[in-house]
Amino acid sequence: MQTYDFIVVGSGSAGSVVADKLSASGRFSVLVLEAGGTDRRFYVQMPLGYGKTFFDPVVNWNYKAEPDPGLAGNADHWPRGKLLGGSSSINAMVFIRGAREDFDAWAAAGNPGWSYDDLLPSFKAMEDNAAGADRWRGVGGPLHVTDCSRAVHPLTKRYLAAAEQAGLPFNPDFNGASQEGVGVYQITTKNGRRMSAARAFLRPAMKRGNVRVE
Repeated sequence: MQTYDFIVVGSGSAGSVVADKLSASGRFSVLVLEAGGTDRRFYVQMPLGYGKTFFDPVVNWNYKAEPDPGLAGNADHWPRGKLLGGSSSINAMVFIRGAREDFDAWAAAGNPGWSYDDLLPSFKAMEDNAAGADRWRGVGGPLHVTDCSRAVHPLTKRYLAAAEQAGLPFNPDFNGASQEGVGVYQITTKNGRRMSAARAFLRPAMKRGNVRVE
């Protein structure tokens, strides 16, 4: 019977990264268990396809939240990915980190190493940001990040201008010094295709002889 040093349950954002990291040295064998199917589907790879995958039972568990009295008893639709890459293969591809204050609160609660400044080197190391490297952004990592700021629709420009007139500060980079304000999101795509956790982390790991996905 085949044995493995590590078994990773689920190939979502966390599972894909864990499988990549555990197998990188070549010393350990890794089995990844995934209930869903392949991510090599047209509507998964095409960024605009998330409008379809949000409801497609082939790639989506289509969970429902509990009935909400504030919604006249209706239950929210709760899409979760059922394929390689998990929800990173069906989401809207918005790339935005958590707020600095949240991470700092974790550290202050007695979790050393979890402050924003502690984690920033890891944030930068994992990304390949098309906007280039600076104090906040990284290049050369496995996860490609697209800067959309130069490709916005004219109506979007009008919206941004109106927001500034209303007193909201313009934010050129929501992954920079502050997450407050109005601006344009960065997204996880590369060459017009979705850059999911599976594409960035798991599929490169699958090329190693010590990783198996079932």
